[in-house]
Amino acid sequence: MKIDSIKNGIVIDHITAGRGLELYQLLKLDRLDCSVAIIQNVHSNKMGRKDIIKIDADIDLDMDILGYADPDVTVDIIKDSALVEKRSIDLPPQLTNVIFCKNPRCITATEQELPHVFRLTDLENRIYRCIYCETKANK
Repeated sequence: MKIDSIKNGIVIDHITAGRGLELYQLLKLDRLDCSVAIIQNVHSNKMGRKDIIKIDADIDLDMDILGYADPDVTVDIIKDSALVEKRSIDLPPQLTNVIFCKNPRCITATEQELPHVFRLTDLENRIYRCIYCETKANK
């Protein structure tokens, strides 16, 4: 299999094996008008197996989505076929309209214009809670 190299774009690397398609959907990469490659179950010395997403365009990625979905990913910025920046992603302290409260009694269920805001309440266990009703987010 041959995947062309990127001249200018982004590589999302070190994605937990099997999560590449989920990230593709969460980041809405299907809406892009450029080449996007999802490579699954690639051999990795560090992780055993991993997924990779290559985007053949310089776009703004929602780092909150990346941090929430898979905080161990790295984002490589490619310019003129060379790696110019490598970013590590952390768990975001707060998420807005990334995940949605499932509590039918939450104010967001009736006040639909309110943003769905979740705060990281337990870093070790990666637990987010709704700021309005304290409901734990489903992973």
